[in-house]
Amino acid sequence: MPRRPVTAAAALVSGAVLLSVSLAACGGTGEGSAGGGGGGGGEENDRGRIWAQSLSWTDCPAPSPLQGGGKAPGPLPDGTRWQCATMKSPLDWAKPAGETIDVALIRARSSADDIGDRIGSLLFNFGGGESGVATLPALASDFEKLRTRFDLVGFDPRGVGASNGVTCLDAKAMEEMSEQDDTPDDGDDEVQAVLKSKEMYARACARESGRMLPHIGTEDAARDMDLMRHLLGDQKLHYFGMSYGTELGAVFAHLFPRHVGRAVLDGVVDPTLDQMQQALAQAGGLQLAFEHFAQWCVRTGCPLGDSVDEVQKLVMKLEAALDDKPLTLDGDRVLTGSLLLDAVVQALHLETAWPALAAGLELLAGDDGATMLKLADALVDRHAGGYSDQQDARTAITCADRSDRYTLDDVLKMAPAFKEASPLFGDTMVWEALKCTDWPVPGTSGRPDVRAPGAPPILLIGNTGDPATPHQGAARMAERLGKGVGVQLTYQGEGHGAYDSGNRCVRDAVNAFLLDGKVPAPGSVCAHEPLSGKH
Repeated sequence: MPRRPVTAAAALVSGAVLLSVSLAACGGTGEGSAGGGGGGGGEENDRGRIWAQSLSWTDCPAPSPLQGGGKAPGPLPDGTRWQCATMKSPLDWAKPAGETIDVALIRARSSADDIGDRIGSLLFNFGGGESGVATLPALASDFEKLRTRFDLVGFDPRGVGASNGVTCLDAKAMEEMSEQDDTPDDGDDEVQAVLKSKEMYARACARESGRMLPHIGTEDAARDMDLMRHLLGDQKLHYFGMSYGTELGAVFAHLFPRHVGRAVLDGVVDPTLDQMQQALAQAGGLQLAFEHFAQWCVRTGCPLGDSVDEVQKLVMKLEAALDDKPLTLDGDRVLTGSLLLDAVVQALHLETAWPALAAGLELLAGDDGATMLKLADALVDRHAGGYSDQQDARTAITCADRSDRYTLDDVLKMAPAFKEASPLFGDTMVWEALKCTDWPVPGTSGRPDVRAPGAPPILLIGNTGDPATPHQGAARMAERLGKGVGVQLTYQGEGHGAYDSGNRCVRDAVNAFLLDGKVPAPGSVCAHEPLSGKH
């Protein structure tokens, strides 16, 4: 499944909390708590230590290779330093007194001069497999307005980065898998090669990360967030979730409706779809986004063709040529047809990447594939030290959550529908339905339960040009959350999500909601601000 690349920070003050207070205030006997009350002296005391722990904040180290690598986060413009901490959480929330895991947090303190202006902590999740500890500092300038009243808080969800990150393949094997042809079209041998590759990948994940795989689902992460809320000293969880983070936020609201504070879900996952339906909808979203890119390219003097159809035909021609003969680049890297499509997907996630996509395709037509390979690497978070665990963690979370297990016959049956939805991406995306088929642990459900009666209004943002989470998902999420809970805002824009597009209308609405509690009128619409200039 195409993945959202970039788009994570963390945490806040907490002291030791009395056992009796922590149990009452934060789920010891409250809604949605695993294990219920009672349970005998020793076990109850051990369970209480989880809720009574203190977070020890220190300067943040450089991100690890699993988090994406790079330098330690520098101070913010006003001198505020990033601080990191580690939270202990039960490996199995059904056994809260048992083995624990580490959950990594990062925070930047609020810039509020008056403590009375500070609302609390604002917890971020930027999408499935994303390291919040690495991502939030990189995007902090986008959220400086929110820091006037919130401590900005990010975390690596369980199974991601520094939180017992899931790993499956080494860098060499990962590179070989990324270069594999994702559209087997030359008979049974290629089909069997794809099936074997997916089976071997699942086995590698079980071998390298089997301890974590049964305990990496969204409900587990939501319970971790409630523990964070408590340790950060907040009565309510204020939350900003993007992409998969919208599903995580909605599941939290289902489990803990009375603990929901001001919550924004941007780039909303459709909770009514199974995996195959979700992939089909995403194929259509990617096709629409590509056509919008091609329209922009033609309108601004595109060197790739004089019509949308010509631009698409060029990309398909380049893909076919690379399938037959990959392009060798410096350093023994190769650009394949599958990597070309990865590069296109990457660029479609952010409208400001469209000029780079146009330039990269023009260069590739002249046998220079360096730009497209860089875009493809960004999609799978490849860096100088190898790969982050973003792709492995995303797959593990999906397969822990979703019980759908498809067969080759299912793929062949659905292939025409995918091709119709997207002539460019459909052939690749239909095969992604097999990613959980050989997974070593069963999934919990076909669809997430996000019913949240009793929760306060939650702001949902759908983007009409979104390539990854088509905007219909916001309306369906609002319906599932329940009457009076989901409030929908539509952005008539491009790219995945809306707030990070920089659209002033969207930012003003989100900031007013989070900072001042002003709920937009249901059905509000923000118009697109077109990308200016030529490619």
